[in-house]
Amino acid sequence: MSIEFLLGGARSGKSRLAEQRALQLLEENQDRRLTYIATATANDEEMQARINQHQAQRDGRWEVVEEPFELTQTLSRFTEHDVVLVDCLTLWLTNWLCEKGLEAYLVERSKLLAILAQSRAHILLVSNEVGHGIVPMGALSRQFVDESGRLHQLLAQLASRVDFIIAGLPLTMKSSKE
Repeated sequence: MSIEFLLGGARSGKSRLAEQRALQLLEENQDRRLTYIATATANDEEMQARINQHQAQRDGRWEVVEEPFELTQTLSRFTEHDVVLVDCLTLWLTNWLCEKGLEAYLVERSKLLAILAQSRAHILLVSNEVGHGIVPMGALSRQFVDESGRLHQLLAQLASRVDFIIAGLPLTMKSSKE
């Protein structure tokens, strides 16, 4: 098992870096399979444009799975031959909080952490750091910031590598040998 956690602000370069790392792993071992799990949903034209931009960046080496909710079930099918990039966890969290609610999300978060701990795949997790700003005024926004912070702390404990990306540059926060 190897989990890399890439965390940064919007447009920080974290997705690009995660894709580069995944492709590097493929170069090191051509027998690996690349899978990109996209959690975004296109609820408006601007979001669709963002999705289109991400899709245009990937070539035919990638299998793309669009999964806004069932991340745990999707991750359970991968083996040591797989490199899996999940982009992004804050969108996945948003989907759960807005559509299913906090209690359902907490159950799913526990399942996610369990499957990550058991997985033999190389998994790259991308997420937005949102805890550097002021405390939001709305209850749902505060809940989102709180839950993303909690999720990030749990993932950082589980991951073998954690990078914070800013201006396209990674700052390694944690790195342990596999």
